[in-house]
Amino acid sequence: MTGLALLFSPQGSQVVGMGRELADGWTAAREVYAEADATLGWPLSTLCWEGPEDWLNDTRQTQPCLVATSIASLAALRAAAADAGFQLTPAFVAGHSVGEYAAAVAGGVLSFEDALRLVALRGELMSGASADGGMIAVIGLDRDRIAEVVANVAAPDELVVANDNAPGQVVISGTRQALAAAEGELRGAGARRAIPLRVSGAFHSPLMAATAAALDGAFAKLEWHDAEPPIVSNVTAEAVRDASTIRALLARQVSSPVEWVASVQTMLDACVDTFVECGPGGALTGMVRRIAPHATVHNVSDVSSLRATIHTLAALEQPARAVASAASAGSSGS
Repeated sequence: MTGLALLFSPQGSQVVGMGRELADGWTAAREVYAEADATLGWPLSTLCWEGPEDWLNDTRQTQPCLVATSIASLAALRAAAADAGFQLTPAFVAGHSVGEYAAAVAGGVLSFEDALRLVALRGELMSGASADGGMIAVIGLDRDRIAEVVANVAAPDELVVANDNAPGQVVISGTRQALAAAEGELRGAGARRAIPLRVSGAFHSPLMAATAAALDGAFAKLEWHDAEPPIVSNVTAEAVRDASTIRALLARQVSSPVEWVASVQTMLDACVDTFVECGPGGALTGMVRRIAPHATVHNVSDVSSLRATIHTLAALEQPARAVASAASAGSSGS
């Protein structure tokens, strides 16, 4: 299944009840939540399944809850694939922002426990970031034009393009003063909407440099492994296997733009034509549809979406099996 990429959900995807159906239906998913509860020492599973919503939306809890739910979704997907008689063989893994930590688990770079502890720290650091910073989603204007406006409004250490999510969907990040100045300029340049995001700081901007440094210090205490399959980095949009390179890029990620459009294009250029998002909702499936309208896109967030995904992936397996059978028959007859 060389045309498959597994994707992992970003912050903002969280919803009360996430992952519960999968945990009820698949032991492997339920075990992920049990391990998360034990690792962090607080009832992550209860917060995911029952709320309250305001706690789930607190960055300090959101990030580990999302990574746990993404990995539980992957565990259910792997178990369902095995039940259907095939094994997942993705060509790449990738995650958007905090989702990249789930991708690191899926690629074998970090243990699930280490990734959970890291995102718990990341959430604490980002939650404590300066309240003077924020982010705005800009709808209906291309990245280059947004970058021009941003450059004319403020210095690069005050305002940047933070997330290149999809055509016509770009996020900027910076000081609140710079964001306020940019909002009117962006509307004047043709943006349909400029939507302030409910975040505690200027994420994916140079204003997160202290957070990046603190994470890098925490990274040094952990064991890192080469990725298999490779991870497509948020920072460079390149496929990476080397453990030390992935570690360095993850440290930079929180203060660097998320190059999601370029990341998807990297996978498309490598002949990926099927993308499966593991995690609640379908934020990344929506982005991929806008970037690559002809790609096959699924998500795994509940029983029905898992069954639909397995149906598609099983159908993709049939031609590969037929080719392998024919090759085997030819070899036996020679």
